[in-house]
Amino acid sequence: MVATATAAASSATVTRMSSSSPTPRRLISSSSTFERDIGYSRAVVVGNRVLVAGTTGFDYARMTISDDVAVQAAQCIRNIEAALAEAGTSLRDVVRVRYILPSAADFPATWPVLRGAFGEIRPAATMFEAKLADPRMKIEIEVEAIIGSA
Repeated sequence: MVATATAAASSATVTRMSSSSPTPRRLISSSSTFERDIGYSRAVVVGNRVLVAGTTGFDYARMTISDDVAVQAAQCIRNIEAALAEAGTSLRDVVRVRYILPSAADFPATWPVLRGAFGEIRPAATMFEAKLADPRMKIEIEVEAIIGSA
């Protein structure tokens, strides 16, 4: 296995290539303490696919989070945009989005933010209600993108 790593001020990318897999796997980090503590990547790039992990409304640079679900949704989008940019793409290439909220009743308050991000793109989408890891979290968004699909 060959592994290379590069680090930026707020992110890190690791490329792994297995001798049994011809497609390199690139791992993208936002340097969130959650990624380190739990053991996952903000995004994984394989070929032209980008899978962005469930992303919350934490400002990862400050490790702060708003109490407002719409503000959290906007921060989720900024966090996702940063991961997609590191992967060499943008929201325009998003083909799938999943919204997870502890209270489905909060979902309509996020619609203006989500429409601003995805209204023209119109990816396949699912929303479901589930508890999140931290009670301050009011929304988590996960996306899949295909580079060059826009």
